[in-house]
Amino acid sequence: MSGPLIPYIEIPELPLAFLEHVPLLGQLIDPAKPPSIKPFGVLVALGVYIGAVVATRHARERRLDERKMSDFIFWVVAAGFIGGHFFDAIFYHPQRVARDPLYLLKLWDGLSSFGGFTGALIGAASWRFYRREKILPYCEVVNSAFPLAWVFGRAGCASVHDHPGRLSDAWFAVRYPVGNGDDFVGRFDLGLYECLLTIPLAIAFAVLWRRNPFRPLGFYTGLMCTAYAPVRFALDFLREREGTVVGGDPRYGGLTPAQWACFGLLALGLYFLRMAARGVPSNAGVGPLGGAPRVADDDAADDDEDEDDRDAGAEAPRAPRAKANR
Repeated sequence: MSGPLIPYIEIPELPLAFLEHVPLLGQLIDPAKPPSIKPFGVLVALGVYIGAVVATRHARERRLDERKMSDFIFWVVAAGFIGGHFFDAIFYHPQRVARDPLYLLKLWDGLSSFGGFTGALIGAASWRFYRREKILPYCEVVNSAFPLAWVFGRAGCASVHDHPGRLSDAWFAVRYPVGNGDDFVGRFDLGLYECLLTIPLAIAFAVLWRRNPFRPLGFYTGLMCTAYAPVRFALDFLREREGTVVGGDPRYGGLTPAQWACFGLLALGLYFLRMAARGVPSNAGVGPLGGAPRVADDDAADDDEDEDDRDAGAEAPRAPRAKANR
């Protein structure tokens, strides 16, 4: 056997020590621990930005209101980060929360993917009731761009190796260093695997959108959920247990918290795929709650009819004017 072949790559942080010399700001900086630009944060922020740009472009193609789309993305992303930390703290570090309840407020310290999904759902529902707008068309557009953003997010996880798996001598295991020498142990890196497995899904979503931007409502949401849930469920069996290594996951009834959440995600995906199978128009229901739905295709057809009427009026021959009696 060849043993593990994937090297353990560690991207260094970019220190911002020059901030110590900035008036007033330098007084707030500890010279021993100056602020720095971390690869994880950069990749996650890049994923959010690219996902938002692609989702806004898709919203424009479906004739959705771009300002509402941007507002919706802000609510979903903000609630997603809050929910991601709360879920991580409560289900992955309950002992720490019991010792220090204020840990729940340290939003930068620990994130959970399924907590982010839950927070995003809460954010979308909150936007719906606060703005009095129907959300399914906006959710569909966001989810059409989500796999691409997720590639960058999981690349951030892979850059810091914060999802260690079990020890293994498989060729696709990562050479985790041991001590300060050249020794290493083979270990699965779940963040890296999920990043690589999401790339084909992101490509598939891009191709599907390019071929037909107006697929039925629920198509992208259902496809994303049903594709991600079984893969994540299987990968979590390779995760290290809590207490054996830093970053290990706890078990509840033999499954990780994410594995339990996979059942709900799969059910949600099947529900939306069934909605898509009914052929609900991709922009049906756009508009305020309680109002008449506005379908972009109908609006476009009306505009075309008005333009045809104007052209017909312009091309019609003018009746000759009667000569005035003199």
